[in-house]
Parts: sequence; structure tokens; C-alpha cells
Amino acid sequence: MQTSHFRNQLHLCRAKIGLLSLAFFGFSVAGFSQGLFGLTSTAGSDNKTLSYGFFLAGHTATYQIKYSEAFLDPTNVANNQVYSIYPKYTPGFALGFTGILRLHDQVNLLLTPKIAFYEYRTDINYYVPLTDNVPGNDNSSSNSLGYRTEEVVNEATMVEIPLLFKYRSQRFNNTRMYFIGGASYQFRTKSQDEANLDPIVTTGQDFAIEAGMGFEIYFKYFKFAPEIRFSHGLNNIYYAEKTPAEIRDVISSVKRKGITIYLNFQ
Repeated sequence: MQTSHFRNQLHLCRAKIGLLSLAFFGFSVAGFSQGLFGLTSTAGSDNKTLSYGFFLAGHTATYQIKYSEAFLDPTNVANNQVYSIYPKYTPGFALGFTGILRLHDQVNLLLTPKIAFYEYRTDINYYVPLTDNVPGNDNSSSNSLGYRTEEVVNEATMVEIPLLFKYRSQRFNNTRMYFIGGASYQFRTKSQDEANLDPIVTTGQDFAIEAGMGFEIYFKYFKFAPEIRFSHGLNNIYYAEKTPAEIRDVISSVKRKGITIYLNFQ
């Protein structure tokens, strides 16, 4: 009888418990929606002359390699070992801080120092005789020359200091769209002596131009801004004198480029 009575109590309270749960869920969703889409959020420090934030970022980066004139000359037999060089996009990540100078409600100047971790993967295709049974050879009937592929990897930890202008649309409820662009100074953390052991040797400093776009979304206590940004290196960072002889004269220029997704919090 006691068990039956306890079950009856649960049955009678079930409706009340369900109503309370729905009410709590409803208030939570209402509060979240009000903070996201209503006009209650003052987060983001839009009216301050100086403000700050931080970001996490994921990127995919590659080398932009230019062949040398000697390699492209069909009469030159000196570079008869390399068939082609093919850089590949490779993922990485970065994190950093944002300093914001308010010039106008719609125009900001940003300093966004960060540390970024890169891998640059490159396929180097070498000629080989068709009779050689070398793992990785493409000796299909469509390949009349025959070649083997070797993947090389350059790893780099970079400190980057971008200085950017940000132009924002007028605020609509709790959202804004913006465009961003500027330049970045970059330097590598490892020494040149260590970098000289890489398969494709590069110098440690670079300048890049950056441009992108994103959205600012205002929450109750902070502002969140997802962003996509494109970066292109300006300097030829190729260090031919230290690069292995088999590919040294094939390359005339190496530049960095990448695409980055930023998750900004302010």
C-alpha cells in the first residue's frame, strides 16, 4: 500500500514538475533570445576609446612557389631530376589578443598580436626510369615518364603582429557586419641555424597583407565575432643557398599565404 501511495504521489506531482521544467526552460530561452536579438545588450565596449579582447583561430596555409627561369627552360638539362613541386594547404591554429582603438562608431583601429603554429607540406615529384620499382612511383600507362613523390614538411611557430582597420555597419538590434584589412609583421621563433635543416629553407621574417569580413553578435555580457580573413606574404622568403642541391635551382620564389577563421571575444 505504501508503494502504491508513493506512485500516486508521483503521478499527481508529475504535471506540476513538468510545468515547472517547461517554465524554467522558457525563461532560459527567453533570456538568451533577449540578450541575442533584443536591445538590452550593452556588451562589447563600443563606446570606450580603448577596449580589448582575445581570439582563437584555425587556419589552413601553404607556400606559393614560383619556378626558376632555368627550370622552365626546356633546353636546360641541369635540372632533370625534378618533375614538379606542388605545395599543399595544411591546417594549423593560433591564439592571441586584440587591442581596439575607437576612431568612430563604425571605424576602429586594431592591434592583434598572436602566436601561430604552421605546417607547410609540399610534394616534390622526381623523375625515375620506368623500370625502377620504387614505392610511390606512378608508372601507369598514362605516365610516359615515370616519377616518385616525396612529401616534405616545414614546421614554423610564428609571432604575428597585424595592424588592421575595421569598418563596421550600423548596429541592427544586436548584430553588425564588418570588413577588416591591413598589414602584418611576422617573425619565426626558431633560429636560422635550425631552419637551415628544413627541406625547403626559408628566412625568418615576413610582411603580409590581410583582408577579411565578419559579424559582431552582442550577448548580455560579451560580444562574439566570427571572422574569415585572407593573408598573403609580400616577401620572397626563399633561402636558396641553404636549400638542398637537388631542388635549389628549381625554385626562384617562396611566399606564404593562408585562410584563417577567427573566433573573437570582446
